[in-house]
Amino acid sequence: MRRLVLAMWLAWPGVLAAQTVAEPDGYRGAPYRGAVPATLAGATVIDVAQAYSLWETQAARFVDVLPRPPKPENLPADTVWREETRLSIPGAIWLPNVGYQELAPETLRYFEVGLAAAGAEEKDTPLVFFCLNNCWMSWNAAKRAVHELGYVQVYWFPEGTDGWTAAGFPTIALDPFALN
Repeated sequence: MRRLVLAMWLAWPGVLAAQTVAEPDGYRGAPYRGAVPATLAGATVIDVAQAYSLWETQAARFVDVLPRPPKPENLPADTVWREETRLSIPGAIWLPNVGYQELAPETLRYFEVGLAAAGAEEKDTPLVFFCLNNCWMSWNAAKRAVHELGYVQVYWFPEGTDGWTAAGFPTIALDPFALN
């Protein structure tokens, strides 16, 4: 038993090193679920407790970037299409599909307008980007907010709603932000 414990203890740094993910130079593409980096250049990485503190004190705007598949165009007329309910952090704005590796110009515009609608008209507005645990969508969106849109107080919450709900914090059903 002692040998097993010693072997596991000696192997642990190797396990951690094997799970270390470097930041890519650009944006990450599919698959979007998987181990994520511990850092994001230009942003501050936060944990559940820090996210809760920012939320509780209303010190930042929360931006949910969980993707949402579009309704297929070729569905039979009598098909009932039900969108999945998104349970998210209260007060967050849901901007689906802005975390993909590449964004169409209209999606980038949706991202910009959505951030402004969330109260981030000024580039120094604190923003918390999240999705699910180990989801590159939030990493991509936070990086894009820093490097393409010029926001200077960006927080990345990699545990997302998985970590939030595991901590017992409240959630509400959100609808995606809609352009008028």
